[in-house]
Amino acid sequence: MKRMVFLGAALMCLCLMVARPVTAAPEAHVVPLRLTPLPEFPGKEVQMIVVEYPPGAVDPVHRHDAQAFVYVLDGSIVMGVKGGKTVTLKAGDTFHEGPNDIHTVGRNASATRPAKFVVFLIKNQGAPILTPVK
Repeated sequence: MKRMVFLGAALMCLCLMVARPVTAAPEAHVVPLRLTPLPEFPGKEVQMIVVEYPPGAVDPVHRHDAQAFVYVLDGSIVMGVKGGKTVTLKAGDTFHEGPNDIHTVGRNASATRPAKFVVFLIKNQGAPILTPVK
């Protein structure tokens, strides 16, 4: 009888471990700061945003179809584009993505601390901030 109770408890624990839901990484929070047309360059605009990464946040693979300039305000982030070197940036560091780059790595370097950075985009008017890439 003791053996049956032990086997039943072990089976129940195993089922609970297998049935545990997988949680997705937290998403970034984007705060728009400014959107300004560039009359000297018809069809172009500048968009400034602040991106806040909660601890453990990870971006999907994407592109910006823009000149994107990143400045880290707080915390530490990991960035990389296809064919380029993956870098870890801290407050005060910068990063650049061109309009043809595919952003393959974008995440908070910390699982316990948030990170924040500003992005300055020069893009076509009305174009989205980012486009997912599969």
